[in-house]
Amino acid sequence: MLGKRSVQHSLFEPLMLPHRVPEDSFYGRMGQVIDVLFRDEELGEMYCLDNGRPSLPPSLMSGVTLLQFHDNATDGEAVQRLQFDLRWKVALRLPLDFAGFDPSSLSVFRDRLRKHGRERYAFDRMIEVGREAGFLPSRVQTLIDSTHMLGAGATKDTYALVRHALRKLLRAMGYHLPQRRKKLGKNLECYLDREYKPKIDWSDPQARKEHLQGLVADAHSVLELALEDAEDEEVRSLGWMLSKILGDDISFNEKGEAEIAQGTAEDRIISVTDPQMRHGRKSSAQRFDGEKLHVVEEPSSELLLNLGVGPGNEHDGKEFNPMIGGVEEHYGLEVAASIGDGAYGSGDNRAECAEKGLDLISPLASPRRGLAKSQFHIDLERAQVTCPEGHTTSKWGWAKDQKGRKVRRFQFPAGVCLNCPRHQECVGGRKSGRRITLHYHEAHLIAARERQKTESFRETYRIRSKVERKIAELVSHGLRQARYIGLEKTEVQALWTGAGVNLKRLFKLAEGAGIHLREVVDKPKVPPSFYVWLALEDVQECSQKANGIGRASPYDLGAPETGGRCHLDRNRALGRKASTYVIPPLPGRELWTSYQLGTTRPYPRQNSAP
Repeated sequence: MLGKRSVQHSLFEPLMLPHRVPEDSFYGRMGQVIDVLFRDEELGEMYCLDNGRPSLPPSLMSGVTLLQFHDNATDGEAVQRLQFDLRWKVALRLPLDFAGFDPSSLSVFRDRLRKHGRERYAFDRMIEVGREAGFLPSRVQTLIDSTHMLGAGATKDTYALVRHALRKLLRAMGYHLPQRRKKLGKNLECYLDREYKPKIDWSDPQARKEHLQGLVADAHSVLELALEDAEDEEVRSLGWMLSKILGDDISFNEKGEAEIAQGTAEDRIISVTDPQMRHGRKSSAQRFDGEKLHVVEEPSSELLLNLGVGPGNEHDGKEFNPMIGGVEEHYGLEVAASIGDGAYGSGDNRAECAEKGLDLISPLASPRRGLAKSQFHIDLERAQVTCPEGHTTSKWGWAKDQKGRKVRRFQFPAGVCLNCPRHQECVGGRKSGRRITLHYHEAHLIAARERQKTESFRETYRIRSKVERKIAELVSHGLRQARYIGLEKTEVQALWTGAGVNLKRLFKLAEGAGIHLREVVDKPKVPPSFYVWLALEDVQECSQKANGIGRASPYDLGAPETGGRCHLDRNRALGRKASTYVIPPLPGRELWTSYQLGTTRPYPRQNSAP
C-alpha cells in the first residue's frame, strides 16, 4: 500500500537545530525544496491504494536515490549516510534519530520504477521545473555526444566463456539438482563446479588445441540436451547465447578441427554475466568493454535533455534520431538545431533532419592520407567528377552501398591517373584509375562540405565543447562505471545521475536569475480529481444533474459548444461520487475557469486541460 511522508515535522530535524551544512550548498538547497520536489501521489500507480502494509514513502525513496547517484554511493553506503551523514539529513529533511531501512529497499524501488515505466520520473521532473522557471524555451538547440561506460560484467577469454555458458545452461535445465545430476556423464558434470578449470599446460599450443576439441564437443552435447527443455524461456535464451559464443569465437579448419577464430566478430559476446556488454572504441587507440552513454544538452541553460545507454559497439550516429526524437516526444520541445561531432553527420542523418526541418551542424572528416573525396568537385546535375588536377570524368556505373541501395560510382581512365604527378598520393600502388563512389544522399554531403568552410559554421560549432564538460561532470558522479547488469538497469543509473546534475544546475540558474526555486517547484497545480475546466463562453446554466451522478450541476456539461466531450475523472473509477469532469480545451479561449463545489477561481490559460 502507498506510504506517505508525514506532514508533521520533528523537533529533531536539522532545520530546527544549529548545524554546519551551508544553506547555499547542494544539500542545503535540496532541503529547501525536497518536500515539494517529489510527491508521493505522483508515483501512486506503483503501489496498491487500499491493501497491504504501507510502503516506504516514494517521495523519500526518490530523494535517497537521487542523492545516492549524486554522491556515487552504493545501496549500503546510502543507508549509512541516511543514518549518520548530516548533509543527507538536511537534504531530505530527516530527523537526527531516523533509523533508516534495509538497503535492499532501494533495489526494490528501482525495480518498481522499471516495471511501471517510471525510470525517467526524477529526470522528467527536473525538466518540468526548468520549463516552469523559464530556463527552457519551447524551441531549443541541442548538443549531442557520447562517452564510454565500463561494464559491470566480468569479461573472459573464449575457453572461460564457453565453460561459464555451459554451467549456466546446465543449471537452468536443473542438472545441479542431485537427481538430475546423476544422469550427466562425468565429462559434463565437471562444468557444474564453479571453480572448474582443466589442469593443462596453458603455454603449450597443442594442449590448448586438444582441450578446445573436447570443450566444443561438450558444448554440442549440452545443446542437444537443451532441446528437451526448449519450451523453457531461460533455457532457450542461454542455449542461443552458447550457440552465439561458439559461432563468434570458434572456426573449423579443413580437417574439421575446432580453432580459435581469427579476428573479432562484430557483435561478439564478451561476458556471460552481462551478455549485453560489447567491445567498443571511442577512437583507434581507445578500446573499452561495456556500454555507451549518449548525452543531449541544451546549451543556453546547460540542462540535460536526454540520456540513453546503448551497446558499446554501436556507432554514435545510429543513436542521433532516437535521442533527439526522445526530447521532442517526452517534453514536447521543438528541436530547431543540433550540434554534434563528425560521428553524427552521416548522409542518412542529414537527409532525415532535412525532412524534419532540423538543422544538423556536424563536420565531415577527411582522411589524413591521400586525396579525399571532398577534394574532388562533384557536379550532380551534369553527372561529372573533376579531380584536383583538373581532369574530368563522366564515366560511371551503378554500385550498392552497405544498405543495398544503388549509388553511382565514377571511374577515371587508368591512363590519365598513371601519368598524373599525384598518382601515388591519389591511387597508391594500384594501376587502375581512381574511383569515386557517391553517397545515396550525396547532395546533402556536398552542401555540408560547403557550409563547413564558412565562418558562421566554425563560430556555431565552438559551443559543442559544453557537452564535453557536461559529460565530464556526469563521469565525476560515477557514470564511467556501470553499476548494474543489462542496458535497462544501467540506463536507470544514468537517468537518476542526470537528474542530480540537472538539479544542481537548476539551483545555479535560479540563483543567477534571482528566482526562489521553491516557489517554482511548489507552484499550485490543478489536479484533475477536483476540478472541471470550462471555457467561459461555453458555460450554459442548467438545472439538471450531470448524467445523474453526484450533486446537481448548474452547468450543462454536454452543451453543443463543448461537443459533449465530458469525461468522468478517476474519482468515478475509484467508486467515489463526484461531480468532476474534464472538458477538452477549445481553441481561441483566453481564459479558463475552475469550478469546485460551486466556487469559481480564474486561472491563466494553459496548453491543455489537466
